[in-house]
Amino acid sequence: MGNRLFQQARSRVEQAEMMVKGAITPEQLANASEEILKAKNDLSSAFANSTTAEKRQLSQLQEQIDQLDGDLPEFH
Repeated sequence: MGNRLFQQARSRVEQAEMMVKGAITPEQLANASEEILKAKNDLSSAFANSTTAEKRQLSQLQEQIDQLDGDLPEFH
């Protein structure tokens, strides 16, 4: 069964990571940036309803998404 919000957050971070790695065009960069924002929102939602073990994993995912956000080139 598991925590649906936790699973959704984890999936969203994975999706954001794939989008950032493949982003080349300004449109792809914008879409990746949008996906990062969605992942951050999902992480926040999941954190409030998670076990201690899940919170540790969510913290790691938060660090991962923050790194992705920092690595994403600026687009104009």
